[in-house]
Amino acid sequence: MSDDPVDYEPGVLRVLRNKDETKAFYNKIATVYDLLSEHFERAMREEAIKMLAPSFGERLLEIGFGTGHVLVELARAVGPTGTVFGTDLSENMLTQAQGLLEQENLTSRVKLACGDAEELPHGAESMDGIFMCFTLELFDTPAIPRVLAECRRVLRPGGRIVVVAVSKEGKQGVVVRAFEWTHRHFPNLMDCRPIYARHAIEAAGFVTDQCMIESMWVPVEIVRARKSQ
Repeated sequence: MSDDPVDYEPGVLRVLRNKDETKAFYNKIATVYDLLSEHFERAMREEAIKMLAPSFGERLLEIGFGTGHVLVELARAVGPTGTVFGTDLSENMLTQAQGLLEQENLTSRVKLACGDAEELPHGAESMDGIFMCFTLELFDTPAIPRVLAECRRVLRPGGRIVVVAVSKEGKQGVVVRAFEWTHRHFPNLMDCRPIYARHAIEAAGFVTDQCMIESMWVPVEIVRARKSQ
């Protein structure tokens, strides 16, 4: 396992916001987030959920649950004997997600918390699976191995993690350059940036068993990996 971000993220831009600024931003846009991103993210999210393959009775964790759409699908999949946990930095996102879960009558299966994924409030080897969708690239480069180390800690042996992230893999054309330029100069408008998701996950000690490069308007990695037995 490598703690040096240069080992797996050469050329990746740094995150320019601190966590308080990030929290304030997502608190501000929580009520309109689906209008801004749902159209673009849904297809990638659904493909990733299939890759996670949630099943009855499991304990699953979503990091960066946003407005709660994935929580609903995971809660349905694990059934009344399973539990879905969610961690998000934004209190207003939690409010939005809680409202959706109440609307779907799924609150008894889901436990939500506001918190930082660098310090997950879960015991060692307590989860069967972890899901992150357009979240890992929001962390600054040195924080990525710490987040993934926490994921590895809370996963049981053989447990799997699925990550969807804007990627430095795939075709890097003018749109990606414009994306990175905007992130560099206007971080309040573009808070994420492309990363090497699979490389970061493998550097954290996971074993990748599936990786797809898809195209949204920038390349997107969908990676499934497992904690070794």
